[in-house]
Amino acid sequence: MQNRQPNPSRRSFFAGAATAGAAAAAVVALPHVAPSESVVSDAPRPAPEKGGGYHLSAHVKQYYKTTQL
Repeated sequence: MQNRQPNPSRRSFFAGAATAGAAAAAVVALPHVAPSESVVSDAPRPAPEKGGGYHLSAHVKQYYKTTQL
């Protein structure tokens, strides 16, 4: 009695094709999102002379919101 398994390269081909098809369908199905005004940053600040330079920007505030439990 022989125990034959499908060729692994054929299996990986079909798995890759299914993944690519699902990704393409997701891209088409998602609505086009225009960048909101909050994403657009202000004019870049000049670099500080003595190092540092941390400031609380909209990007940092958004990150802090995502880390709250």
